Amino acid sequence: MNLLSVTRKYKREKRRGLLGLVETAILGTIQGLTEWLPISSTGHLKVAEHFLHFLGTQDSLLFEFTLHIGTLLVVLFFFREDIKKILAALGRLDFKTEHGRLIPLIVIGTIPAVAIGFLLKELVEQAFQNMLSIALAFIVFGLVLYLSKTGKEEKDAIGYSTAIIIGIAEGLAIIPGISRSGATIAIALLSGIKREKAFKFSFLLSIPAIIGAIGYTAYKDYGALATAGLGWTEILVGIIVAMIVGFLAIKLLWKILAKKKFHFFALYCWLFGIALIAFSLSGF
Repeated sequence: MNLLSVTRKYKREKRRGLLGLVETAILGTIQGLTEWLPISSTGHLKVAEHFLHFLGTQDSLLFEFTLHIGTLLVVLFFFREDIKKILAALGRLDFKTEHGRLIPLIVIGTIPAVAIGFLLKELVEQAFQNMLSIALAFIVFGLVLYLSKTGKEEKDAIGYSTAIIIGIAEGLAIIPGISRSGATIAIALLSGIKREKAFKFSFLLSIPAIIGAIGYTAYKDYGALATAGLGWTEILVGIIVAMIVGFLAIKLLWKILAKKKFHFFALYCWLFGIALIAFSLSGF
């Protein structure tokens, strides 16, 4: 191999490395925004990888895996005071205080979410591989977000039956186009739960779900994760970007929810779904 060939190869590798960092920063931004805003992180990542041809199959799997670690760290930090009080109540076996009552509710809400995820994950992955099916999911989910404005917000506490329904909504969020935070908050509002309680319960309920998803992926796809071609630099960039953007997204979501404009996200989901249908039918 002559000097010119070596130089060209070096330049190609350098461009590929820079592009890798750009890709991971973009995907980290998408994950940070869409994981917590009610517009479906899975749906957006699937679309980004499809249209922009980001990464390979194993790289995509590893990157999504590490991004979920970043989003978990964000919610643990954002709700650290509530988590401390919940753990303290658990240590005292106190289930009567405000944070102590959340413990059985989170457990009850997690059970249907885990069951749905375990039973339907492979079916959903097969059914939602094309843009048209994801687009339809966005449109249907937009209707749920819009209807959330009809909630009466009369209840200060979440009951066991409501926790189960919210858990089912969380489980269905494995469908690309359905947002986990959006589905759980919308169902809580439709059940008459006050928005502050709905917001907090939604995010606290996400913690065991995200931990479970990380653990399941690590166990099931260990071989693919171990042989992926992403470097530590790309992984760290993606995680850091996802954490920073995710923290800002949670704060933004609460401000929008407090102003009773949560249902406005329905318009985004509808427009995004329609755009995906147009791209899909055009053969893009």
